[in-house]
Amino acid sequence: MPIRINLLNEALAEEDLRRRDPVKRSIYVGVFLVALSLVWFSSTWLEYKLTQTRKNSVDIEIDSATNDFYQVQSNLKKITDGTARLTALTQLNTNRFLEGNLLNALQQVYIPNVQLLRVKFDQTFSIVPGTPDKTNNFGVVPGRPATCIQHAMLTLDAKDSSPNPGDQVNHYKEALANHVFFKSILDSTNGIKLTTLSSPQTGVGGKPFVSFTLECRLTDRTTR
Repeated sequence: MPIRINLLNEALAEEDLRRRDPVKRSIYVGVFLVALSLVWFSSTWLEYKLTQTRKNSVDIEIDSATNDFYQVQSNLKKITDGTARLTALTQLNTNRFLEGNLLNALQQVYIPNVQLLRVKFDQTFSIVPGTPDKTNNFGVVPGRPATCIQHAMLTLDAKDSSPNPGDQVNHYKEALANHVFFKSILDSTNGIKLTTLSSPQTGVGGKPFVSFTLECRLTDRTTR
């Protein structure tokens, strides 16, 4: 039987050993994992950029909506302020005292032997400051607008030349208080007050009279 000698057996064995080297396989596995990590990182980075782009787009939309909201709020505030001013002007026009109506009412009050000598009308205003809106943990607490209070005083100087001077003073006072116009404007408490009453005097022709003064306090009116 012939004997076969493989002179390359040793080289083939070394080559097979090199192919089975665990270090080489570890390098291959490591390179594969690194490549896989790069692919995962690239996909994650791309997804991040796409998400960032969508976020920027949403931020722009939010900013645009916020600007529109502030503009609407500003317009609403202007409308509210304008409405408040218009309401105040309407109240002022409605509540202002008309002297013509007063003079017309005075000439309708007639008591024999009583002559109206002088009419004085004093009108003053007091301002009550408003308070601004306040914000707390529960929201916005509306403030109070400024108000204007109108005070009015009517002073009447007259004389009573009746046969018994002074007897008609109270009648004249009652006639004023019971007149429809004065009922609507006089203060409910102490609306008409007799402030002065002179002693009997002698007028033209020797006719005696007394002069007197009535103060008529009108109801305060408040406007905003």
